[in-house]
Amino acid sequence: MLIIFLYLTIDSDFYFYNKALIFLISFLSNTFSAISGGGAGLIQLPALILFGLPYYQALATHKVATVALGLGGSIRNLKYIRNDIFVLWQILFFGTPGVILGSYIVKFLSEQYLYLILGFISIVLAIYSFCKPSLGLNSTDNIINYRIELKFIIPIFFIGILNGSVSSGTGLLVTFLLINIFKMDFLRAVSLTFFTVGIFWNSIGAYFLSKIGNVPTNILVILILGSFAGGYFGAHMSNLKGNKLIKNTFTVVCLLVGVSLLVKSIGSLI
Repeated sequence: MLIIFLYLTIDSDFYFYNKALIFLISFLSNTFSAISGGGAGLIQLPALILFGLPYYQALATHKVATVALGLGGSIRNLKYIRNDIFVLWQILFFGTPGVILGSYIVKFLSEQYLYLILGFISIVLAIYSFCKPSLGLNSTDNIINYRIELKFIIPIFFIGILNGSVSSGTGLLVTFLLINIFKMDFLRAVSLTFFTVGIFWNSIGAYFLSKIGNVPTNILVILILGSFAGGYFGAHMSNLKGNKLIKNTFTVVCLLVGVSLLVKSIGSLI
């Protein structure tokens, strides 16, 4: 915390209260994201745009910062990842090509329609989670066969494409897929999501997006500090409070992300 305070007090070109506000926004948004399994972009990305960054520059900055979120969440929950190494490699092996493809084809896709689709899916997930009180509260060892593998591999590739194309909500989709297909509880699923999507997928997305526009270093460092601290704290709270807290947060964040994306999409189409 001392390092964070010292950084906030230097760099006279960017006022202390602005840096403190960005850190607070980053910390809170990434805390909720670490608990729910995604959705940091719901608050963090619009905040960066309001601070005057162009959209693509804000998106690139947000992507780089979410890697720190993945690191913070993964360090706290590392013990849950060790038992699911096989699933972890599937997410990376089949999802990463989708992320790369999404980064390349985003120029040819209508961003508004992508937001519309992702927003609708997020709201459906929120309703489904609300209507299934026992969803993700307990973990069972599901029998794996080729049909189950296909039901996971194909969606994970398309979620990867969405991750490379848009900024919000894909972590929530991966978390839900892990719970629905492999019958994981929320804590296991979120731990895997932040190790794979948070660190690896977002690193790739950040690499391609950073080529579009320069990433402002003074803001990025603050976001990285806030994202890492929020990711670690959110994962810590998940361990203390358990799957009930994660499920409730997941449902609320899915709903908020879905509504936000639908409003953004409809507003752009009108």
